[in-house]
Amino acid sequence: MRERSSVGVGCALLVLVAALLSGCQVLSSSGSHGSGGDGPGGRSAASGRSGAAQQSGYGAVFLAVDECSSFGTTSFTEVPCTSERAAARVVARHDGSPAGGPLCPATTDFVLHISAQHPSSEADGDGAIPQGYACMRNLEPPHPGDPGGGGGPRTIVGDCVYGSGSGQVRETACDGSGKKRPQYKVVRATTARSRCPAGTALYVRLDGKESVGCARPV
Repeated sequence: MRERSSVGVGCALLVLVAALLSGCQVLSSSGSHGSGGDGPGGRSAASGRSGAAQQSGYGAVFLAVDECSSFGTTSFTEVPCTSERAAARVVARHDGSPAGGPLCPATTDFVLHISAQHPSSEADGDGAIPQGYACMRNLEPPHPGDPGGGGGPRTIVGDCVYGSGSGQVRETACDGSGKKRPQYKVVRATTARSRCPAGTALYVRLDGKESVGCARPV
């Protein structure tokens, strides 16, 4: 579940914590200002470390586009997509940090952070894995990154949120299946608040060129 706060930036997650996150967004009630909550993140991936993705040797590039990973509470392993262990597919793969890198596709379910790895002096071949991140999509439902799904690394049109107190809001499933019922729904993405439709009660800072999300009560 994604959390957004109207106070504080706090956009970080310790590497090796296998937890679902989302990108920094600003949510504020109409006429007020706010700043983000949880930051660009997701699950972490680093060969041979706890809470990380284990390099399995499958594929020429570790977690390349269209390759798959398993799920686990302490590790994530690259596996063939035909394997019964395959749980999510890489839909985009980028080097560097998500903070300054390209955005993941809008309906990404979660992000795997990949720590830089270098071969030991005894290893054959280069074996190097640069720091990067993989945008992941579950092979089967649920898809928290879908509009109204209640999670994912980005807030997008169709997502719903509820007020959690102290000026904070959190994303929740629009169909009411989450722990909290939705109170607002992002109905439009635009370039400025003045372009939001009448009835907008919440402004959400989105990633991308259309950086203002217009949310209405539901």
